[in-house]
Order: sequence, then structure tokens, then C-alpha cells
Amino acid sequence: MSIVTRPLLTGFIAGLSLLGLSVAHANNPPDMTAEEKESAKQIYFERCAGCHGVLRKGATGKNLEPHWEKTDADGNKTNGGTLKLGTKRLEKIIAYGTEGGMVNYDDILTKEEINLMARYIQNTPDVPPEFSLQDMKDSWKLIVPVDQRPKKQLNKINLKNVFAITLRDAGKLALVDGDTHKIWKVLDTGYAVHISRLSASGRYVYTVGRDGLTTIIDMWYEEPTTVATVRLGSDARSVDTSKFEGFEDKYLIGGTYWPPQFSIMDGETLEPIKVVSTRGQTVDGEYHPEPRVASIVASHIKPEWVVNVKETGQIMLVDYTDIKNLKTTTIESAKFLHDGGWDASKRYFMVAANASNKVAAVDTKTGKLAALIDTAKIPHPGRGANFVHPKFGPVWSTGHLGADVVSLISTASDEPQYAKYKEHNWKVVQELKMPGAGNLFVKTHPKSEHLWTDAPMNPEREVAESVYVFDLNDLDKEPKRLDVAKDSGLPESKAIRRAVHPEFNAAGDEVWISLWGGKADQSAIVIYDDKTLKLKQVITDPAIVTPTGKFNVYNTMYDVY
Repeated sequence: MSIVTRPLLTGFIAGLSLLGLSVAHANNPPDMTAEEKESAKQIYFERCAGCHGVLRKGATGKNLEPHWEKTDADGNKTNGGTLKLGTKRLEKIIAYGTEGGMVNYDDILTKEEINLMARYIQNTPDVPPEFSLQDMKDSWKLIVPVDQRPKKQLNKINLKNVFAITLRDAGKLALVDGDTHKIWKVLDTGYAVHISRLSASGRYVYTVGRDGLTTIIDMWYEEPTTVATVRLGSDARSVDTSKFEGFEDKYLIGGTYWPPQFSIMDGETLEPIKVVSTRGQTVDGEYHPEPRVASIVASHIKPEWVVNVKETGQIMLVDYTDIKNLKTTTIESAKFLHDGGWDASKRYFMVAANASNKVAAVDTKTGKLAALIDTAKIPHPGRGANFVHPKFGPVWSTGHLGADVVSLISTASDEPQYAKYKEHNWKVVQELKMPGAGNLFVKTHPKSEHLWTDAPMNPEREVAESVYVFDLNDLDKEPKRLDVAKDSGLPESKAIRRAVHPEFNAAGDEVWISLWGGKADQSAIVIYDDKTLKLKQVITDPAIVTPTGKFNVYNTMYDVY
């Protein structure tokens, strides 16, 4: 598929949809063998459920139920569903992606697998089993009790500059020494670790895989060692510790996509303590059976966690001072909540309600919604990026899956020198032009003069394999394109190697980029000098399989971005 043809095709398909036309129509779902269903179910879990939901009701991605009906504010009903689209049209959408942010799968899945998935999503989705507190307890493994762990650090690694790197399809985590750029240890984890979080001391790395498996890795050993594991459910995305003074690492909270709930565990052993369901009413007043916990962060100013519930649009402030008698404050925002990060003051949490094209700002000091900000299509900030804009003062930024811009949002500040910018607070004050949609992460650092952006979900190779760097001193300039795939020195592959997730080192003078290839292709971590934007080093090894998110210990501990 040529660079020109692919967007024309997706635009043509989208146009037919807007006109209410379909390429194919079938009343009955395609036949599938039991073996085909099992294979398709696994692919759907690995590749599709995150955006479309286990029950396929949609969130970041479209509703993929065989039949659906919705009523607008005027009472008008519209009908749709995958059966209405038909196999051939679904194959094209899966293969070539969409302009709304869905990646093309023609270089990830085989033609046979694409056909399999096109048929599978026309069949009624299976409902996975629930997962109780007792199920968690049955899965819990305390490998090394706390009193048998090292009493001091037994290695000479600079732990503050270690990177925890997700090796997605391998179900592993690489810990890399940021000072020497050497792989320190590769450990087994859950499948496709979505996030790594750090203990208050920086000693423990907590991981959560998309299969619900959570681990604690102790970095005080001569070599990093997994000391406990527990399963939260069958699909999970987020964990964080208790950070407030007096509660450092006493508890760990984990949020699941399925079942829709969050769980509280002992912070040093992972012993399960409590499970709380998130099923309930949406901000629109409708019941939703699958309101997934998308992201969780620990407050810096109160003994609370901020829990973001995707489908309901509800933000929960969970007070962990009394787990038995748990107190929560529920804040209405907008659907569908995804990911976000702190503003520079660490008072306001900024979270994307991506399918609503909004960002919610939560004031964790007052426990109220500070603002709901309209943005371009499908904001996807990761943690976002904070810097002081020369014209508008402190801003927090987000990229977009569905639009070719980076949005800069003015944030409130109690510092007197920023009082003059108050009139701009909670508004998009500037949009920086990107070469296309498909951004996942933006990143900067207090010591940097650059804003780093990726575009791995863009269907075009040239864009997806590059990162784009804006000059914070002159934001009107076009960003500098860095061809990460070319700079890696790896031979060209048929599959796109996607440049994803810029992450600074602890000193703020290096930026690490994951070059995310296919299972059968060599991948790499490509390191740039932040000041000169010159290639510094490439880390590649047979163990570096499908690297995605990277989490520097110091920056993750202190929410530096």
C-alpha cells in the first residue's frame, strides 16, 4: 500500500460510513470453528481490547458489537454494528487503519489473521469470569518475605538512573543501567507490562501486565530479584503506591480493565486486602457494565490516590488512611477517561477524556473538578509534559491520536510570578503542528529546552519511525525530525519499527526512544543527546524484543515530565 493510497482508502471508507452506506451486510455472523474462536480471542485480548473493551462497547476505539443502537439528545436513533459492515470492509479497516488513530495491522497480522479477526468481531463477545478477593489471594505468591530481603543495597548501580523497559510481546521487563547503557537484568513479568511504578525509596519496581499479573522487583540484590507476585484480574493497566508521609509504600493499589474494579494490597508483600467494584452510572446517567480503571496516581499533598474510571467519566479520590472504612470522593468529568499526569505544581491532575475530546483538571487540594477543557481529537498525553511558555506561563501539554497537533493548556499556579497568566488558565493556548496524527507521548524535563513527541500510531512509515522535537524557546518553528529507525543502524524490515515513548535520564541530558519492531525483527533503544539532538548510543540485543514504555527511576519517583 503506497503512502498516497492508504489515507485515501481510509478516507473513502469513513465517507461511506458517514453516508450510512456499507460495503457488505450480513444478517448472521460468519461461522467459526472452536479453534478459530480461541485463536481470535487471544489476538483480540493482545491487540484490541485495550481500546474497544472486553465487551466491545468501545471507548478510545469504536463500538465493535455485532449490533448496536444509540439515541441522541433529540431522541433520534441510529443503528450500527460489525455485522452491518461485513467481513470485507472490516478486513480493510483492520489492515490499513483509520484516520481516527487506529494503527494499520497489515504489517502486524497475517492476511489469515486479519480475516479471522474480521469474522470474530461479528460474533457475540464472550463475557470473561469475575475475579474476587479470594481469587487474588489464591494467586498471591510471596517469594521472599520482607525479613529475608537485603538490609542494604548489595550492588553499586546508580539506582536513580535505572530504566525499567517494557518488552511487550516477550512478557518481560529489562532493567538497564542509565549510566553505562548496559542491560542489567531481564526479568519475567506479566504480558505487555503497561506501566512500571517505583517505591518511595526507589528500591522496588512494581509492574502490572495486561494479563493482570503484578510483580515487585527488589533492586537491592546483587541482581534484581522478583520477591512477590499477585494477579489482579484478567486485564489490567495501572498500579501505584501510597506516597504520603507516614504511608510510604504501606499500600499498593491496582486497577483492572476486567473485572472493572480496583484492588488494594500490602505495599511490600502484595498480600490482597480489598477489592472495590467500579460498575455504576456514567456521567450521562446510564448504567455501564464495564467501567474500566484506566489510570491511577498517588497524590503528593494528601494520603489519596486519584483513580480514573474510563467508561463512566468518574474520577475517584480514594483516601487510604483507613482501608477498612474506605472513603472516596467521586468527581464527575467526561467519558472516556484514559491517562494523564500532574501539572508542575503537583496540585492539579490532568487526565484525558479522550473520546470526548476533552482534558479534565482535578484540584486535589479541594477535591473538586477545576476545569473541563475542549481539545483536538482524542488526546493521549501519557503523563503529559510541563514547561513555562514564554507568552502564557506554566503549561501542560498533550498530543493526540486523532489530530495532527500538540495542545498546550495553561495551568493555574499559586506562585506570585505567574499571577499575570491567570486569564489563560484552563484554556488551550497554542497548538503545535505535527506531521500527522497518531501521537502517544510527549515529554520534556526541567533542564531541557526541548519538547519531544512521537507518532507511532501514524500509518505512514516515515512518520511512525521518527520523533519530532520542538524548540521551547521558539515554538513557532517547525519541529526537527529525527529518523530513529535510520539512526538505529538496524537493517530495514518489512514491518514498521515504531519510535515510541521518549524518556529522559535522571540528569535530564539524554532522551531514550524505544524502536518497537515486530516479534521477528530486531528492536532497539536509541539514545539522543538532548542539547545537540545528536545520536549518542544504540542499545540492541536479542533480548530487546518489542520494547515500548520506559520508566526512569528518578523521574518516575518524583513525577518529572
